[in-house]
Formats: sequence, C-alpha cells, structure tokens
Amino acid sequence: MEEMNWEDEMTADVLADQYGIEAESVEQVPMGTDTVNWRVVTSSGQRLYAKEYPVSADLEAARAAWDMSEFCRAARLPVPRVWPDRDGNLLSLADGSPWAVVEEAPGKVATSPMTVARAEHIGMVLGRMHRVLAAYPLPRLRQHARWRTGSIEDALARCDTVLDAARRQQRENLGALRSQIAQRREDLHTHANRLRAALPEDLVEQALHADFTRTNQLVLADTVTAVIDFRAARALPAWELGRAACDPRTIASSEPWADCILAMVAAYRSENPTLPVADVLACTRIALLYMLFSFYGATTAEYDLPDEAEADLQRHWSERQTSIRRLIDSLPDLEDALATETARPGGLS
Repeated sequence: MEEMNWEDEMTADVLADQYGIEAESVEQVPMGTDTVNWRVVTSSGQRLYAKEYPVSADLEAARAAWDMSEFCRAARLPVPRVWPDRDGNLLSLADGSPWAVVEEAPGKVATSPMTVARAEHIGMVLGRMHRVLAAYPLPRLRQHARWRTGSIEDALARCDTVLDAARRQQRENLGALRSQIAQRREDLHTHANRLRAALPEDLVEQALHADFTRTNQLVLADTVTAVIDFRAARALPAWELGRAACDPRTIASSEPWADCILAMVAAYRSENPTLPVADVLACTRIALLYMLFSFYGATTAEYDLPDEAEADLQRHWSERQTSIRRLIDSLPDLEDALATETARPGGLS
C-alpha cells in the first residue's frame, strides 16, 4: 500500500472494517460540499469513491437518497452501484460518522455548454428516470417551491441581504454584483406575477432525483454515463425537466441554446409520455421563475470552498443572470415552439 496520511489511513481502516475492502491507494478529492470524499483503488484494481458525512447529517435523508439511487440502477438507468457494508447497509456508521461507498463511473462532469445531441440524451435519461420514479414512494423531503408560492417582497428583501453580505465579505467586483441585483429587483417586480399567472393550477408531484443538474451528470462525448448525488425529494417533474433543459452554462454561452431545450424536451417526452402536456409546456416558465427566486452563488465566502470551486460558483451566478434575461426575451417564442411541436402528430411524444 502506498504511503498515506492519517486521514487516508483512517478511510482505509473504515473500508477494511465495515466493508471488507482492502485499499491499495486512498486519495482525498476536493469535490462535494456535503461530504468528504476519497478516491479508492482496491487491491484487486476496482475503483471506488468513499464518502464520509458529517456527524450532523440527516441520516434518514441520506439513506433515502442511496436507496433511490439503487432503485434507479436496478431499472437499468446509468447509475453507479452503491456498495453495502458487511451488514447489508447502504449507509454505514463508523466511529460516529456515516459512510457510503460507490463505484467510480466512467465519464466526467461537463464544463462546456450542451450540444443538441447531448441535450437529447440527457432528456432520454431524465424521461426514463421520471417514468421509473413515478412508482417510487414519496420521500419525506419536499423540494421548496419559493418560485411558485414565495413572497415577492421576501425575494426583494433578499436582494438587500445579499448586497450586505457581499460588502461584509469584501467580495470582488462588488459594482458588477450591485448592477446584477438591481436587474434582479426589476425582473422580480416586472415579471414574477405575470409568469406565475400562466402556470397550470395542478402540477404533477412525485419522487425525483431533485438535483439533476450538469454537475451531477457524468458524460463521455454526448452520452450520459452516470447520474450521481441523488437528493431524493418529492417535487414536480416539470420543475426538474425545466431546470435541466435551461442549463445556465448552455443558455449563457451557446448560440443554439433554444434548440437544446427543444431537443431535450422532445427526447424526454419520448421516454415519459404520461406527464401531462400542460406540465411539459410549463417547464421553461418554471425554470425561469426558479432562477428569479434563487440567489445561490451571489455570495460565496460562507461555503468555504477551494478557490477553483468558488470561482465556478461565481460563474454560475453570472450565467444565471444572463440566462434570466435571455429566457425573458425568448419565452413567448420558446413556448410557442413547444406548443406547436406538441400539437403535431407524434410531436414531442
């Protein structure tokens, strides 16, 4: 075994004691905000990830997430296998900390905008996943819906809170953030109620991954090779579809971003035709509202991230700002295109 520091040795001991796994090498990797992660190569050459949760973690929610992951893998979705411990548990307790071990999957998180081909494949995977999870028991966790029911006044007050925090943190480019927050105020004032008014009254709710975004999809070329980091919450399929289709990196950086949205929704419908058409047509509007009511990434110091991850989060915030403006300007045409395709024989189905 290669020379290890004490944290790596502790992880190797947990793997041996709890899982019967002999580690050849253990290397901590700077990924994830909810767990500490290690890349592991076993003595037989298998490649795994070991994930240690904080002692304060919600164990019920973590167990539900891994159970949903295995449920989807059993349905032949591209989901890495979770290794049970010696007692058959997907979440193992060692020295007071919860642990999970999962196979390393091929591919990597895409840093580039979606292509139309990749958007199509993501839509197929998400449609199959939603169809499979329609039979899954509703999780305890419920995804928030501030975008639908939250007070606009509270969102406007959050603008002030964000700027105050940015000043305290001495955030770089404070002037740019101030301009972005001013634009967010205007968009909330001008568009939020109008966007909400056109939503269907009854939207389908079911068990979902609930964090099906670019950072939780591993890809090779334009193919999704693995879906990771399930959150396992009850939520709206239209929300998760819209959030995936309206990827901020793609909208902010790619000329054919609207074609990517249409391709993903069409592929999704081919795999999950039972979701009501009204829900499908609402997905981009929901994604826009979700962005309007989210301030994630406006400030970053509170997350104590490595420099590279902090820069990526700040980029995500800026891409969302660009995406909001482009979606507002293009929403009528997008929704007309979705409605036209849905009305055609075989369209989006």
